Amino acid sequence: MVQCSWKILSTVRMSTQVTVFKQPCYVENFVQATFDALGEKVKGLIIVVSGDGRYFSKDAIQIIIKIAAANGIKEVWIGQNGLLSTPAVSAIIRNRVGPHGEKARGAFILTASHNPGGPQEDFGIKYNTENGGPALESLTEKIFSITKTITKYHIADGINDVDISKCGTHSFTGPDGPFNVVVFDATEDYVKLMKSIFDFGAIKNLLSRPEFSFCFDALHGVSGIYAQKIFVEELSANPHFLVNCVPKEDFGGGHPDPNLTYAKELVHRMGLGKMVPTEKIPEFGAAADGDADRNMILGNRFFVTPSDSVAIIAANAVGAIPYFKTGLKGVARSMPTSAALDVVAKALKLKLFEVPTGWKFFGNLMDAGMCSICGEESFGTGSDHIREKDGIWAVLAWLSILAHKNRGVPRGGKLVTVQDIVRQHWSTFGRHFYTRYDYENVDAGAARNLMAHLVNLQSSLSDINSMIKEAKLNVARVIRGDEFEYKDPIDGSVSKHQGIRFLFEDGSRLVFRPSGTGSEGATIRLYIEQYQSDPSKIGVESQVALAPLVEFALKLSKLEAFTGRASPTVIT
Repeated sequence: MVQCSWKILSTVRMSTQVTVFKQPCYVENFVQATFDALGEKVKGLIIVVSGDGRYFSKDAIQIIIKIAAANGIKEVWIGQNGLLSTPAVSAIIRNRVGPHGEKARGAFILTASHNPGGPQEDFGIKYNTENGGPALESLTEKIFSITKTITKYHIADGINDVDISKCGTHSFTGPDGPFNVVVFDATEDYVKLMKSIFDFGAIKNLLSRPEFSFCFDALHGVSGIYAQKIFVEELSANPHFLVNCVPKEDFGGGHPDPNLTYAKELVHRMGLGKMVPTEKIPEFGAAADGDADRNMILGNRFFVTPSDSVAIIAANAVGAIPYFKTGLKGVARSMPTSAALDVVAKALKLKLFEVPTGWKFFGNLMDAGMCSICGEESFGTGSDHIREKDGIWAVLAWLSILAHKNRGVPRGGKLVTVQDIVRQHWSTFGRHFYTRYDYENVDAGAARNLMAHLVNLQSSLSDINSMIKEAKLNVARVIRGDEFEYKDPIDGSVSKHQGIRFLFEDGSRLVFRPSGTGSEGATIRLYIEQYQSDPSKIGVESQVALAPLVEFALKLSKLEAFTGRASPTVIT
């Protein structure tokens, strides 16, 4: 037992700079607080400890092993080299069975998601529970409360550091008896699960066609080990199709966020950069973030918005993906995500759920058997096969749809492309023009003032509509303004202040929401959406279609005045 007085600075997913985590007792206090919150059921538990391989992960793993032993944990399961994607951790909790029938009941995932890694960059720890999903607020609030008063942690100093570079079992005698650390193949369980969901034979046939090529960019995150195993070893893809697939502690000095701003090499290869690529542009491109739960989908010179992506997967799932052959239970999206999925749900007579941002809300629906496919506009897509969003799953879903659409096309014939699939979807369901403006590292006080200003505006919609009229903007009338609030249909919990919305007569939306996944300042996200069902207008460039709404959003919010930013950090 060690006395210590440091307090944890944040809750739920503890994500901040490495320099903060290196402070004495910081990691120890969070881990001990988690065990204290779990209570007596910690005794004899098996947990998973791994992550995306970012800087400081290996040090944190050794600390957690020793604290786990001192708290009566029976066994710790670790992916080789400390690597496991966030989706793989969820799959392991749900599906992996030890030699004596034992299963893991929780996990510490070491990741700061899509944020940079390195000695001066970000690190994070989050705890997932026995359903494989993120801890619910009832547990995270308890953990956070304990971190504010904790004065001691338990650690087994007699346990030596474990070699996590080789698979095998390391046995010790802990304070409560035998204690094991099992290091295993990081890809085995996840690959097995993917093979049970998708028709690997159909995808392999697609990848073998000489007229089809693709590019997958792991951004030097953990998805690289799964891409190598699945695409090259299982599906016989050309290794040249993979780029940046060696995990690195600093992600190669890059920002492991799969969007048009940070996935520069993939964007260039797919013909969407400023320079024309010298090599032939692939038919399909994809990227995943640091811990492999986010994804980006691209076609030849074509970007698929995350909102369109989940809608298209849902519309084609039953025919293209064996896992869904008996039908979908329902679908769900986060509130800021466009309503493209809503239109599909209505056409297919499926239940649709609109939830706050945060995968745990989807998990509740899935555990209750109410949701099969879900997604977030922040490049997160997934299904009820696990309780996390899943980047590789989304890529395989798109490859399955491409394989299904091209099953009758003779070899050497003209392939149905990503762009063809998206445009056909628009012609059937209409198009939701959509963009997101991110203002990163904004002063926290300025962000709060901006949000307060927007709430005040909602008290007088007539003034807002007068502003539209006076500015002579081609924008519909605002008919509602609110702060999104969600009552969980499963546990009855209520989540308030989930985003400020302005809803327009023609179905357009403006949403303003603060986000806190980075370690510095605040991020303000502005979501802009307009629906168009006229076939003659769905081909308009998104920037052109949304220009009046963008102009109005910036004028209404006074974003530049509040933040000092003349333009967003990232546009997606």
